[in-house]
Amino acid sequence: MSEQTIWLAFGLTMLVGLSTGIGSLIALIAKRTNTKFLCISLGLSAGVMLYVSFMDLIPMAKEELLAHFGDKTGMLSLLLAFFGGMGLIMLIDFLIPKPNNPHEFQDVEDMKKPNGRQKSLHRTGVFVALALVAHNFPEGIAVFTSVMTNGLSVAIPITLAIAIHNIPEGIAVSVPIYHATGNKRKAFWLSFLSGLAEPLGALVAFLFLMPFWSPIINGIIMAVVAGIMVYISLDELLPTAEKYGKHHLSISGLIAGMILMALSSFLFI
Repeated sequence: MSEQTIWLAFGLTMLVGLSTGIGSLIALIAKRTNTKFLCISLGLSAGVMLYVSFMDLIPMAKEELLAHFGDKTGMLSLLLAFFGGMGLIMLIDFLIPKPNNPHEFQDVEDMKKPNGRQKSLHRTGVFVALALVAHNFPEGIAVFTSVMTNGLSVAIPITLAIAIHNIPEGIAVSVPIYHATGNKRKAFWLSFLSGLAEPLGALVAFLFLMPFWSPIINGIIMAVVAGIMVYISLDELLPTAEKYGKHHLSISGLIAGMILMALSSFLFI
């Protein structure tokens, strides 16, 4: 791997992490939640993730693993890695109590609602930030390894999709912190710092995966990343869009994301 590729991988992972801070800024500056834009963006992100997972990552992982292990063992390895990626994110969600889960999104308007539970809200915001660190860590690995193994044609859509998905999570951290303390600076920085788990995941991938990289590990990682992104799309992005009551907008965004990826794949053949 060239040094330029490594720095690019870290840079894109940092960009994904910073998007959590963007979500926090939106919550602290905006007067109301733009639900239409949010639903379309979340649907678009889901469409990109699903298309890349099933049309790019899984076929490439299958080719790598079957070439090394043969049809039967290779296919079993692919399936175990794919569902293992799903299971990893599912386990993190299962271990985090629902009130502290960063996927329980909140509106910008929630900041303006009077509430006497300042201590409870502060605790909720801190726990949401810690939960977000746990979620962002494997996502950082996913972005970093996609750059290192698949090139920009796959890595950039993945980066943008996960970045969009992180914006509402930044809102989920900053809303309860601001509401509890009235301190915008504290709400922003706690949200921003929770997003740095993404580049931390990239650093771990670089230190512990890259030295042992091989076609087998490459295939397994691609299948794991595909599982993570499919779970994020189905468990987080689309249900969040549904929460805001914009079903058709989110599905339109999903289809648009798939078409966008299909066109880019066709044009760059």
